[in-house]
Amino acid sequence: MHPKQLHIRDYTYYLPDEQIARYPLAERDASRLLIYHHGAIQEDQYLNIDRYLPPQSLLIVNNTRVVEARLLFQKPTGAVVEIFCLEPPAIYSDMTMAMSQKGRVVWTCLIGGASKWKPGQVLEKRIPYEASEIVLQARYQGKEKDSFAIELQWTPGTLSFAEILHYAGAIPLPPYIKRTVEASDAERYQTVYAHTEGSVAAPTAGLHFSERVFEKLDQKTIRREQVTLHVGAGTFKPVKSETMEGHEMHAEFIDVRRETVQAIIDYLNKPITVVGTTSLRTVESLYWLGVKALRGEELVVNQWDAYELEGDVPVREALEALAVRERIITRTSLLIAPGYTMRVANALVTNFHQPQSTLLLLVAAFVGNDWRNIYEYALKNNFRFLSYGDGCLLIRSQ
Repeated sequence: MHPKQLHIRDYTYYLPDEQIARYPLAERDASRLLIYHHGAIQEDQYLNIDRYLPPQSLLIVNNTRVVEARLLFQKPTGAVVEIFCLEPPAIYSDMTMAMSQKGRVVWTCLIGGASKWKPGQVLEKRIPYEASEIVLQARYQGKEKDSFAIELQWTPGTLSFAEILHYAGAIPLPPYIKRTVEASDAERYQTVYAHTEGSVAAPTAGLHFSERVFEKLDQKTIRREQVTLHVGAGTFKPVKSETMEGHEMHAEFIDVRRETVQAIIDYLNKPITVVGTTSLRTVESLYWLGVKALRGEELVVNQWDAYELEGDVPVREALEALAVRERIITRTSLLIAPGYTMRVANALVTNFHQPQSTLLLLVAAFVGNDWRNIYEYALKNNFRFLSYGDGCLLIRSQ
């Protein structure tokens, strides 16, 4: 069956509100870990994940960093308008370029309280900065399908947009964490290896990893490589259509160095574990980008490419077609759903995801119908769900 015909109602379960984690645990690596392998389930904690990963294998993580994407502007009347900075428009070639803009930027945003913002009205926000202040202005440029184009200008013009968000914005917690942002979220809603700014949501599977976990992995000579996928708010976009054909998958920036592509090639005959659905989508997108490179096509991965392109190109051959490039910077809309054949990853570390979500479809594609047994076990044994919750290591049958 083509994934277009999948009914989202077949990928649901009942998630009690009390099992949604509102806060992280005091220690990152104290979270519970469900291990699934060959149909069997066992439990441990993330501190001991090294016990379940083979020595001399490859671990791939997503090094994206969450930006303070929520900007609150107060009008003279007291009304508050929230601008949620989603992603840069196509005029910027990549996220790094967009985040480094100085003095002015155009951004694709969601607007809370849009009815309070009259056309032509300039919103202004002042923030103390060193011995002076930052003056940030927002101008409405136009309405798009599900968002708005907003022009942001600021002084001092020597500051980058990334710096402006840091001083003027707030971390955007997922909508299902129903509480206000607290100071601790600035650290705990980032992975310890977060580096490249651009996400509006954390790659949450990585939140459980600590320096002492990495020390134990090093002792087993497990190699670590980093990719970048900037997580967009579309990761929380509910599937509202009856079948997946009616759902538009969100596009996200990826950035991968040639050395990482070569490392994947070198480990194709060894176990490769990816941390998070974002890392999985990135490494699997690399295969399809290689297929397109061999075909002389534009290096962008569209939603249905994996199901409509010729997919019998050997993985090594596809990746070697990319390894000649210094960096691969592009967008991917790859939908991984039942019917998809994994090309790169053997094991997936991930959290427990929302019912009827594209992330749950990805898990079902990875482990098959056993996803139901995994989630039933987690629910019955009081695992904590979603971004700040517990997680699992899913080892795929070859």
